[in-house]
Amino acid sequence: MALFRSGLLVLTTPLASLAPRLAPILTSAARLVNHTLYVHLQPGLSLAGPAQPQSSSVQATFEVLDFITHFYAGADVHRHLDVRILLTNVRTKSTSLPSLPNSVQNLAHPPEVVLTDFQTLDGSQYNPVKQQLERYATSCYSCSPQLASVLLYPDYGPGELPVESLDVLLPSTIRPSSPVARSPKQPVRGYRRGAVGGTFDRLHNAHKVLLSVSCILAQEQLVVGVADRDLLKSKLLPELLQPYAERVEHLSEFLVDIKPSLTFDIIPLLDPYGPAGSDPSLEFLVVSEETYRGGMAVNRFRLENNLDELALYQIELLKDLGHKENEEDKVSSSSFRQRMLGTLIRPPHRPELPQGLYVIGLTGISGSGKSSIAQRLKGLGAFVIDSDQLGHRAYAPGGPAYQPVVEAFGTDILHKDGIINRKVLGSRVFGNKKQMKILTDIVWPVIGKMALEEMDHALAEGKHVCVIDAAMLLEAGWENMVHEVWTVVIPETEAIRRIVERDGLSESAAQSRLQSQMNGQQLVDQSHVVLSTLWEPRVTQCQVEKAWALLQKRISKTLSP
Repeated sequence: MALFRSGLLVLTTPLASLAPRLAPILTSAARLVNHTLYVHLQPGLSLAGPAQPQSSSVQATFEVLDFITHFYAGADVHRHLDVRILLTNVRTKSTSLPSLPNSVQNLAHPPEVVLTDFQTLDGSQYNPVKQQLERYATSCYSCSPQLASVLLYPDYGPGELPVESLDVLLPSTIRPSSPVARSPKQPVRGYRRGAVGGTFDRLHNAHKVLLSVSCILAQEQLVVGVADRDLLKSKLLPELLQPYAERVEHLSEFLVDIKPSLTFDIIPLLDPYGPAGSDPSLEFLVVSEETYRGGMAVNRFRLENNLDELALYQIELLKDLGHKENEEDKVSSSSFRQRMLGTLIRPPHRPELPQGLYVIGLTGISGSGKSSIAQRLKGLGAFVIDSDQLGHRAYAPGGPAYQPVVEAFGTDILHKDGIINRKVLGSRVFGNKKQMKILTDIVWPVIGKMALEEMDHALAEGKHVCVIDAAMLLEAGWENMVHEVWTVVIPETEAIRRIVERDGLSESAAQSRLQSQMNGQQLVDQSHVVLSTLWEPRVTQCQVEKAWALLQKRISKTLSP
C-alpha cells in the first residue's frame, strides 16, 4: 500500500477499551503515514449508519489527559512520525465555553489519508463506511482533494492483544496541585489564562504532552515561555540547539494545529520566573516532574509580590525505552542532540582536490580533545595531517615561512642558533591584532600549501580519507580545501580545566587563550559533523566509529566515477 506524507487517525473506541490497542493501531498507522499523523478523538462515533456523522464535544477528564500522555508515549517508538492530537472538540468543565466551530479547521499539513479504528462486522474495507469516514474527516478538517481512506481493523484485532480485560485503567500521569484525590472520570477545570515554559528544542512527544495539557486547561490565552540566552548555557551540547526563531516556528505551528481557538503569546524566557512570576492575570502553570520545584519557586515569588498563587499541574516524564547508556532515561532534547553527534548536519563541500581523496578538516577549541579524535580516525585508516607539525616545519630555518617572518618581525625574535623563538614571537603578536594579521598572512597560506602537498603523499600511500587536524582551520580559510568540517565541542569550563591541567596555565590565561579563538557555536555553525569528548573514552570511540561508518557511505557516492 502507498505511503502518505500526512494522515488523520479518527479514534472511535471508548478510551478505556482503546488503551491496550494503541500499540498495534500506531504500528498500522506508521506503515501508511511517514511524516505527520493527526489524531482526532471521538469515542462512540458510528460510521455504519446512513446519517452523516457529526463531531461532538469530548468532556476533558483526567482519563482524557492520561490517554493523551499514554498515546504520545506509545508514539515515541515511531520517531519518523510527527504526531499531533487535535483538541478542538475536547472541552473542560466551564460555563463560558463557545460552541464547537461550524467551519472546517485548516491544518498545516492537509491529510492525504484518513484512518480509523472503527470496526466493520466482517473486518473488510467496506466502501459505505469508508465514504462516511471521508465525509466526516472533510467536514472537520482541511484535507487533500485526493483523500484516501483505510479501515485499520482487523490489523490491530484482539488476536494481538493481551488475554486480560480490554478495559484498562490508565496510570495517572497528571497531578494537579490540589491534595484532593483525583479520579479518571473527574472533569478537568478550565481557566481563562495560563502559562507553560521550556526549551522546546526539536519538539518531541514529551513537549507535546506538556503543551496539550496546557491547551486543554486554557480557554482564552496560553503564554508560552521559550528559554533563550543565559538559560541555555547549562544545556547539554548547547551548540546543537535549534535557533530561537526555529524553535518558535515549530512550536507555533503545532499549537495552532491542535487548538486554533486559543490565543498564543510565545515569548523568550530570559530568567527562571518569566511572565509566570509577574503576570497577575495568569491562573495556572503546567510543569514537569523536573520543573515542579521551579513552579513552587514561582508561586513563592508571586506571594512575595502580593500576587495570587498559580494552580500547578505536574506532568509525569515520558520514559525513553530506547535510550543509550550515556543518555537520559526520559524522552529528552538532550538525547536527541547526543544522537546528532557523528551525523551529517549539512551537505558537504565540493572542493577542487586530488581525485580519489576525501578530505576532512578537524577543528575545535583548545582543550576540546581534537587531537585524540584525530588519532582515533588514524586508527580507522585515515591519513592525518597535523597542522601544528607543518607550522614547526614552516618556521624552521630554511622552511618556507622562516625568511618572511624574520623580515617582518626582526632578528631579535631568533635564538642564538638562528631558530625562531616562538615564545618571543607570540608575545609580539598576542593581543595585537595588526601584528597577528601580519604573521597569519605569512604563515597560513604556507601551511595550506604544505597541507596540499601532504595530500599527494596520502594518495601515494593508497589512502582515501585525509584528516587535517587544525585548531585555526576556519580562521585560516582552509574550509575551501576540505569536503567536510568536523568540530569537536566541550563546555568552556571543561576546556579551561583541561588546559590548566595539561599546559600548567592559570585559569585566566586559559580563558584568554579561548577568547582569542572562535567559540564552539561559531565553529559548529560552519561544520558538517560534530563530535564531543565530554564522556568516557569508549563513548568517544563509539561516536568516532559511527561518524566513520557514515562517512564511508558518503564517500562511496562521492568518489564513485
